Amino acid sequence: MSLRHSLAGRPIARMNGAGNKILVLDLRGSSLLPSPEDARAIHQAQGLDYDQMMVLSDPNSRGTAAYVRIFNNDGTLAEACGNGTRCVADRLCRELGVERVDVETEAGRIVCERLDASVYRVDMGAPKLAWEAIPLVRPVADTRRVDLDWPEGDALSALGPASVVNLGNPHAVFFVADLAVVDAAAWGARIEVHPMFTQKANVTFAEVAARDRVIARVWERGVGLTLACGSAACAALVAASRLGLMERKGIVRLPGGELVIEWRAGDDHVLMTGPVEFEGERVLDDALFEAAL
Repeated sequence: MSLRHSLAGRPIARMNGAGNKILVLDLRGSSLLPSPEDARAIHQAQGLDYDQMMVLSDPNSRGTAAYVRIFNNDGTLAEACGNGTRCVADRLCRELGVERVDVETEAGRIVCERLDASVYRVDMGAPKLAWEAIPLVRPVADTRRVDLDWPEGDALSALGPASVVNLGNPHAVFFVADLAVVDAAAWGARIEVHPMFTQKANVTFAEVAARDRVIARVWERGVGLTLACGSAACAALVAASRLGLMERKGIVRLPGGELVIEWRAGDDHVLMTGPVEFEGERVLDDALFEAAL
């Protein structure tokens, strides 16, 4: 049978990073790029649903192994995905026989190191903390505490202010006394599209358990409720540290697993360490894209 879609016949790897559902599509050596419609079609295919799809192209800069575009499952592009970047690093390190790779994303160059068989550390860079870098729609005096002005009586007014951070993409973090009473899906969907956030926002609800441990649930922009989100885990640690709730290194526990996050004092970079798991590989076919028409 002849292949009609440009991506048909291409292998795609299914992986996860601490439960974050990741696909890795390697298009190096070609000029191919998925369209938003392609990304949605792949997500709709049985066995290929994902949170983020990491698409590898040839590198633009010397010393990097690939340029990585990050698709959310609604077809939009994300600037950063820490868990997905660890999955990409695993594929590249094994292919190249190395312990470290640098990759490029929309958020910049990212250094990835293998620490153990399936454990990787990713340098997410320095967080952006100024209101215009988040970005917000208007200036605020303190991005540690941003009032979203919910109407009186609205359930979200009890959350209090958001602590906002950009770690490649915008994040709003809310610290709560009891995570069990938070309706993360319903509340996250509303906060994501709040007019304060000009590019929408990833939303994290976090319960600080100790000076070095926080429990979190994440609603991802363009994805929905997820088992894990690496950049959100980084944002939670940075936000907690800025508010004096945690030290600059700790464990972030998400429904899919735990990540170790360090906001390094020496250069202000945020380091994320966590596991990856390879679940299998399949080949994309025409029927997959035809079914989505």
